[in-house]
Amino acid sequence: MELLPKPPTMKLPEKWFTGDAWADVIYRGEEPSRARANAVRFAPGARTAWHSHGLGQTLYIVEGIALIQSRGGDILEAHPGDVVWTPPGEEHWHGAAPDHFMVHIALWETDEVDWLDHVTEAEYTGPRRGGRADRGA
Repeated sequence: MELLPKPPTMKLPEKWFTGDAWADVIYRGEEPSRARANAVRFAPGARTAWHSHGLGQTLYIVEGIALIQSRGGDILEAHPGDVVWTPPGEEHWHGAAPDHFMVHIALWETDEVDWLDHVTEAEYTGPRRGGRADRGA
C-alpha cells in the first residue's frame, strides 16, 4: 500500500473550456494501466468544449447541477449521485448549470481525446431533460 502524492490543482485551459474550471488528478495509471480519474470543479456556466474520448468516459456527479449533451441531442441535467456514460467516439460536452457550481469525477482510459469547437450559447441554453421533475421528485 502506498499513499500517493497529490499533484497541485490545475486551472483548465481556455482552449478546451468556457468559463472557470479546475481539476485535481485522482489517479493516472502507469503502464499497463490506462485508467484516469480527475475531480473537476466548474464555476456556474463553465463547460468543456465539444470533445470525444477514444474509449468513452464516465462522469459521477458529486455536487451541484451538471449539464451534459451529446451532439444533436437534448441537454441531460444530472444531479449528485448520478452516473453518466458517453461511449467511445461520441461527441459531447459537460459543465455546470448557469446558476450552480458543479463537481464531477471524470473516469476514462487513455489520453486519446479529440477536442473540437466551443459550445455556443444557443447550444448551452438548449432544451433539457432528466431534471428532478422528470424523475417524479
